[in-house]
Amino acid sequence: MSRKIAGFLIALAAFMVFEWINLGFNLADGHKTSFYVVHGILIGVNIVLAIVLAVIGWRGLRAR
Repeated sequence: MSRKIAGFLIALAAFMVFEWINLGFNLADGHKTSFYVVHGILIGVNIVLAIVLAVIGWRGLRAR
């Protein structure tokens, strides 16, 4: 893996964590519980995906 791709994966992971945590804090009150459950699951899955991408990118940087 090239350094550019590894750096891109790390930057993408950082953006995903920022964006989804920001969304979590900006959810307005007044929705049904199912709305919060679905968005909570989406946030959790995307944070895990961001961690996986960051690990892959970090290993790509360390391999060089």
